[in-house]
Amino acid sequence: MTSGIVDAAGSDVRRDVVALDGLSRAGRRGARKLAEALMPRSLVVWRGKRAGIRANRPSVALTFDDGPDAMTPDYLSVLSELGVRATFFLVGRQCARHPELVKRIAADGHEVGAHGYTHRRFPSLAARELEEELWKTQRLLPPSHGRKPLLRPPHGAISVSSLLTCARAGFTTVLWSHDSGDSRTERSEEVASAFEPGSPHAGDIVLMHEGQPWTIDALPRVVGGLKERGHALVSVGELLHG
Repeated sequence: MTSGIVDAAGSDVRRDVVALDGLSRAGRRGARKLAEALMPRSLVVWRGKRAGIRANRPSVALTFDDGPDAMTPDYLSVLSELGVRATFFLVGRQCARHPELVKRIAADGHEVGAHGYTHRRFPSLAARELEEELWKTQRLLPPSHGRKPLLRPPHGAISVSSLLTCARAGFTTVLWSHDSGDSRTERSEEVASAFEPGSPHAGDIVLMHEGQPWTIDALPRVVGGLKERGHALVSVGELLHG
């Protein structure tokens, strides 16, 4: 399905609508390649630069969706022990329930982005509803210090219309180029196996989730393996602007 739109630069275009969560795995990869080829980075990014801004070596960004929740302090403790900074994409209604955790994530030096207020898929929302989700969440987050605030759509679901709404509101939509698979298993061994030598690659943005003990258990092995292979662990912002 296609739709006539005006892109962020103001030119008339026609692009395929992409709803990544509604496709098979093979279809999702094909849709992602199509979107990456057609959509400007001002609308959506899957990967960052190969080296982070504070590390002149191959870099990878770990991201965590769906918090904050009761397990957030455990994630922060493990990341602190490992000496790693990450990017947390937070759900607005969870931020309203746990404002102290939002502050702690930022105080620990991690980057914070939005993940919708209600965790509804963005393509299912009217533009006005989506804008309300964006700003209702952003008001609960730390300031972005002069850069565009980062945003991850719930479930990775995007459409041309939703991307344009987010771009016009001033957000950078961040998806991912490496999926840890931690939402499809409850075994830390399976999560860690997604990071075997050869994967992820320099510049990859890695999808992980909060609220899962198996993800926490896998982190030391994941981070240790990445560091052994020479990767610096940086924030999404550092990958994008490095």
